[in-house]
Amino acid sequence: MKTAPNGTPSLMRAINNGKALRVLLEQGPLTRPEIGELTGLSKPTAFQLLARLQEAGLVISDGVRAGQPGRTAETYRINPDSAYVAALDVTQDRIGVRVADITGAIRGEHTIAVPYRAPAPLIERLRTAIAGADPPGPLRRIVIGVQGAVDPTTGVLCYATDEELPGWHIPDLLPTLSSGLGVTVDVENDVNLVALAEQAHGATAGCPDFVLLWADEGLGSALVIGGRLHRGFFGGAGEVGYMPIPGAATARDGGRFAHHGYQALVGGPAVRDLLRTYGVEAPDFRQAMTSAVDLARHGAGRTAEEAGAGLRLVASRLAVGLAAIASVVDPGLIVLTGGLMAAGGEHLRDLVERELHALLHSHPQVRLSALEGNPVLAGAMDLALTTVREEVFYNAVSRS
Repeated sequence: MKTAPNGTPSLMRAINNGKALRVLLEQGPLTRPEIGELTGLSKPTAFQLLARLQEAGLVISDGVRAGQPGRTAETYRINPDSAYVAALDVTQDRIGVRVADITGAIRGEHTIAVPYRAPAPLIERLRTAIAGADPPGPLRRIVIGVQGAVDPTTGVLCYATDEELPGWHIPDLLPTLSSGLGVTVDVENDVNLVALAEQAHGATAGCPDFVLLWADEGLGSALVIGGRLHRGFFGGAGEVGYMPIPGAATARDGGRFAHHGYQALVGGPAVRDLLRTYGVEAPDFRQAMTSAVDLARHGAGRTAEEAGAGLRLVASRLAVGLAAIASVVDPGLIVLTGGLMAAGGEHLRDLVERELHALLHSHPQVRLSALEGNPVLAGAMDLALTTVREEVFYNAVSRS
């Protein structure tokens, strides 16, 4: 949170306002005595504080609660309409939108398809998607998750081609989006947002240093160090799809966006092709992985043996890349997520952990993601709400 205003009286009001708003956000609705007890404030101070916050439009009455016989107490809660935010998940073929109020309550959702050929201009596409979610009021902030990352030194989106994200490769991307949509816009790497969602709601409780690997059609990772997301100087921390790996082509061989590196070794299409050589036929990598696990666990004879051997090779390839990351970052935990890991489940997770521990001096835990639904939207919403709450609470402090 930003520094409170100077001066002892305003500083104390700032601290008290912030305490009360956070208590109401986390535990409300609450009565005045409950607010005083949870914040350590006296009854007169709690009364004055609530009056200020009500006047600012941040707190509203929530009715009365029956207490002792013959007594009632008025309760208070955060005003949900004091701010609205939107989270977007943008891919090559669709835009998903979720709108929430400052309490985190979802107020609207919508998804639109993006035509493969001749899509509408970028701002128009985003406006249409957001309008479909029917926000109940003006948005205070939008957080957009995309493949790739914005380079803070240039303001340009990197690690994605124009074919993958048409219209996004423009100068001054963030100012252009903010101006076009009329609201502050943040653009964040989609896998980074998954890591933020995992940190807030998933499998990383109690571990401030973790690596998340997204294994799907392509590969990506996110690094959380000391409890904070690490984006890197150029914004590309975690872009491991093109990480050089022994046995795979490099950028020198095929160009910056060619099929090379870690992704060429164990991205979705590579896994499908690999498992096919072990007798597992399927139209895509998810079905191939599901079939291989089923054959290895429940099959018999040579078919089961070959499927098991194919899975061990997939796990060893995943582990080689993870070992390279872990040997530098030294995480306490690695979270595996994405379509490949969902299809492989606990069987694949166990194989990856065994292979990884055979390669590393340290033995980080390896867990599957605990998230359900769309983790990119969940992470984008968490980031938007955290930022806006800090702004709104600070503004209330500044006016005190």
